Amino acid sequence: MPTALGSLAEQRRRLVAARRIHWRRTRRLTAILLLVWLASTFCTVFFARELAAWSLAGWPLPFYLAAQGASLVYLAILGVYVLAMRRADRRFLALLKAAPGASS
Repeated sequence: MPTALGSLAEQRRRLVAARRIHWRRTRRLTAILLLVWLASTFCTVFFARELAAWSLAGWPLPFYLAAQGASLVYLAILGVYVLAMRRADRRFLALLKAAPGASS
């Protein structure tokens, strides 16, 4: 009986460690993507006068970013988040399945 309790405790430790790693990666990804969102939203407006000297397809860069670029950046952020989280979830499940005595 003590070995069964020991293996359960070991499984629990592995599960807690896998969750900790998973959520650390999730928080890091979220923070990076929020910084990209902040840069594409706030910095475009804040530095509009400096960016107005640049043009894209004949339009001033701040106008283009406000009209089209920000939406494309938001879609890219969503796509990156979906792909990265799918990969992270697969890694997490692989860690759970690799744990000894894991039930499937």
